[in-house]
Amino acid sequence: MPDHSTISRRSLFLAAGVGTLAAPLVLHRAAALARSEVDATDMRVSPIETRSLKLGSFRILAVRDGIRPSGAPNETFGIGQSADAVAALLEENFLPADRFVNSFTPALVDTGSEVVLFDTGMGEGGRDAGMGRLLEGLKYAGYTPDQVSVVVLTHLHGDHIGGLMEGEKPAFPNARYVTGRTEYDFWVNPERMGTPAEQGHQGVLAKVQPLAEKLTFIEDGGEVVPGITGLDAFGHTPGHMIFRVESEGRALMLTADTANHFVLSLQRPDWEVRFDMDKAQAAATRKKVFDMIATDRLAFIGYHMPFPAAGFIEKAGEGYRFVPVSYQFDV
Repeated sequence: MPDHSTISRRSLFLAAGVGTLAAPLVLHRAAALARSEVDATDMRVSPIETRSLKLGSFRILAVRDGIRPSGAPNETFGIGQSADAVAALLEENFLPADRFVNSFTPALVDTGSEVVLFDTGMGEGGRDAGMGRLLEGLKYAGYTPDQVSVVVLTHLHGDHIGGLMEGEKPAFPNARYVTGRTEYDFWVNPERMGTPAEQGHQGVLAKVQPLAEKLTFIEDGGEVVPGITGLDAFGHTPGHMIFRVESEGRALMLTADTANHFVLSLQRPDWEVRFDMDKAQAAATRKKVFDMIATDRLAFIGYHMPFPAAGFIEKAGEGYRFVPVSYQFDV
């Protein structure tokens, strides 16, 4: 009998850039909602969504781990700005003034010889809130956890490391793990106890440190696998990194949490974000990274961008305009 996962992956690769055909996707979404015990009008309940992008000989899969609606945007983005200023910018961009939705999108890069997963979502700890759906998404796209050969952690915040363990066992049993030395050293340091970073410290001890024997460190300009290079992008966390993915002359950046909102963090890159640990450095990094992406006309995937979290950037006014991906990777 043929291996089902192999057939699924071949079907995925032959699709015209979209991970699934329209009719199966609609059926899958309906089934996912029907299985949910939560009212389908609750925004936390999102269907399984994946999107496949072709980059040279690589395939990149975006998986929506979940969404989280929140209120008071000015208390997360634009710290120090008036609520009216934040509301006005949102309304100018056809968004609600008093609500926002945060999306969480890990990405998988299949090079043909390696299956490299970038970040792991919320994991089992987020499932009561309708998140932690990465494993479901991978399965739906034809991948099993044991096919993942490398897990790259852009940084060690909980929404990026939460899916590393399942039931106290590694969720990706055959993988090796890669992260930045600066990032890891900061979070495992016992000096974090008694500080605002204590909860993150405890999360890293629970989720990352058990994998230490399979963990290697990358520095600025270091190679994860051929075609994938890490770059320092500090500020959001002390060792936050981004990654350049390149195949057959085509390139794409994985920007992780360099920008946390496609309007508030990009159109106003100087505005402070509550979750940025060094807010001044994060703002400087935002401008450096997105100036480069805009100048070089690169595509990027941002972990918190609207699903499928992929798009382009152009300079506009004091910041940048986000241009969502359409069919650029289908042809």
